[in-house]
Amino acid sequence: MNTLSAEILAAGVWQSGLGQVLGGLVLVAILIGAFWFGYRVRTREPRPPEPEEQPHRPDTGAIPGEMSEYRRGTEMPHTDGEHRLMPYQLKDGGGTETSPTPPSEEKRKWGGISSGGFGSGGTGHGD
Repeated sequence: MNTLSAEILAAGVWQSGLGQVLGGLVLVAILIGAFWFGYRVRTREPRPPEPEEQPHRPDTGAIPGEMSEYRRGTEMPHTDGEHRLMPYQLKDGGGTETSPTPPSEEKRKWGGISSGGFGSGGTGHGD
């Protein structure tokens, strides 16, 4: 009889809302503890640097380690027509070399006929 009355009492407490209130209080206590723990961790971290403590760009305007150069295509070596060139016989550098002067305006612009966007089915704007 004792276990039956405990079950009835537990069901009565849960149905009366006291169980939900206690569960809510436990949840609120866990959330407050989490915020308090986060605050303690954050106060131990170093403060963020002030604007005058931030690193500044050099007076030249270039980022340290940055290079600015012009590239131009390398000449393809000519063969006698009987012997073909193998890839290892070509210069390294991916087909480009550095140039001290910028390319001319004609070289920079694409002069060929455009084929349109991929899958557009159109002839492009060059026709």
